[in-house]
Amino acid sequence: IWQVPENAGNAPILIGSHIDTVIDAGIYDGCYGVLAGLEVMETLKGSGYVPSRPLAVAAFTNEEGVRYSPDMMGSLVHAGGVGIEEALAAVGTDGSVLGEELARIGYAGDEEPGFLKPHVYLELHIEQGPVLEREGVPIGAVENLQGISWQRITIDGIANHAGTTPMSMRNDAGHAAARVVAFLHDRAKASNTPTVATVGTMRFEPNAINVIPSRAVFTVDLRDPFEHRLQAEEAALAAFLEDLAAADGVTVSVERLARFEPVIFDSRIVELIEAAARNRGMVSKRMTSGAGHDAQMMARLAPAAMIFVPSAGGISHNPRERTEDSELVAGANILLDVVARLADQEISGNG
Repeated sequence: IWQVPENAGNAPILIGSHIDTVIDAGIYDGCYGVLAGLEVMETLKGSGYVPSRPLAVAAFTNEEGVRYSPDMMGSLVHAGGVGIEEALAAVGTDGSVLGEELARIGYAGDEEPGFLKPHVYLELHIEQGPVLEREGVPIGAVENLQGISWQRITIDGIANHAGTTPMSMRNDAGHAAARVVAFLHDRAKASNTPTVATVGTMRFEPNAINVIPSRAVFTVDLRDPFEHRLQAEEAALAAFLEDLAAADGVTVSVERLARFEPVIFDSRIVELIEAAARNRGMVSKRMTSGAGHDAQMMARLAPAAMIFVPSAGGISHNPRERTEDSELVAGANILLDVVARLADQEISGNG
């Protein structure tokens, strides 16, 4: 937090993102926004500029939600969406406990969640998709963010010999799981909407080449910018699972891992992003974020918005993730300009 006596009593402009990653990640997702925020703060300090509000930079914990659920956990806890004790008790995919791990690596803080309530929140991020690069647009002004539904589905059948059990006499959890994958893919593809559906993890038991699976456990990730469509997809999946259980002679159980409604960002901040791009002679594009971000949670506390820069080939969550240096600098300059405007502009509530 950078504050001076002249602005110490005012709520800060908060710039933030995250520094955790997925497995086999690139180097830009999240880290870029944190480092750019620090650079903006140092640039303004060095210029002799004294903003009317303090500036702060946040590096949130567990945005990805790969090891501990739910995702965006750090910002969600700060915004009051999950209690601190519940979050710290979260058990990871490796059996570890979040609170113990934070203490082990020296990241167990002393402040209470929500101790800092920002005037506005701004997040700079790589797009993690192909649109900006494909259209030759350097800056994305993000106006909304998709809703997310994560579920873990367990299908139980009967293990049996793969060679001696006729196809018509099987209770095959593996086949039932494959039917769910195909259903989700085909339905989303045929919808002609931005709806996306992904089965990202799956495991079978007993997981042997010559044994019919007795159990399949897998995750489903559903996303859509509109709440009514996301609810419709959840309902369609639930109905399909009910029919599947009867048709395939299996039992199905569903656990909700995370559920976040779509978010509309503050239109006044989005307009400032567009204006900053114009003033620097750059084209911008209003966008929907397909990925979840900490801004999604911080919008519960304060007016918020995001800035995107292109991702080469649309590739992210991959070591090949890349954004050109010139594009990274351009995004940081837009962040600088918008922060300077926000620091001296009165914005309250949601626009």
